Amino acid sequence: FWNGPAGVFEFPNFAKGTKGLMDAVVEATKKGAITIIGGGDTATACKKWDTEDKVSHVSTGGGASLELLEGKELPGVDALSPA
Repeated sequence: FWNGPAGVFEFPNFAKGTKGLMDAVVEATKKGAITIIGGGDTATACKKWDTEDKVSHVSTGGGASLELLEGKELPGVDALSPA
């Protein structure tokens, strides 16, 4: 699970960390790992390097995804879940 870029990837001089992490996540996915990209900025990085179809799942809900993993109740998820 990856939430949040590792640098200011919008600027080439600062994109190396985020790009390297993206490459590692893509490689892990190729080897069978389930990989989840969370957060709007990280999803944008995924789109920038055309890796959206090279990871298991991309979500723009970074903070909400983390809260769900923490076991917190989310109104939208609760509304869609069977009673």
